[in-house]
Amino acid sequence: MEINKKAYEAYVKQVTPVNKKWPAIIKAFLVGGAICTIGQVITTLLMNAGLEKETASAWTTLILIAASVILTGFNIYPKITKFGGAGALVPITGFANSVVAPAVEFKPEGQVFGVGCKIFTIAGPVILYGILSSWILGLIVYVMKAFSML
Repeated sequence: MEINKKAYEAYVKQVTPVNKKWPAIIKAFLVGGAICTIGQVITTLLMNAGLEKETASAWTTLILIAASVILTGFNIYPKITKFGGAGALVPITGFANSVVAPAVEFKPEGQVFGVGCKIFTIAGPVILYGILSSWILGLIVYVMKAFSML
């Protein structure tokens, strides 16, 4: 039994990819920073064009989501994600990618059973629990205000 355990540990060590931590951190920082910088540039340009800060921020979010969806459709965003890791997955663009990627992957199965069923495979739980938790928190605030606790 001990021989099998040692052989298994040697096998696991052999097949486990070596993660070079510092290069991965630097790549994530650069990609995430680039996405955020692009977002800031868009916001600044929109504000210089006369939009208020809140409106410019909303448009920036929509533009970044649309760009992520388009880049995912052309199979470019997955390459950015592979290079930048969490730096490309954490911003809102990564969430948009997680919604669109399954739809693109399962498109050959048809509009209903492919795209329709698979589009929320990854993002569905995030949306579900995000809406549920915001509803619960809203209810708590409502009750606290009703009893003059806030």
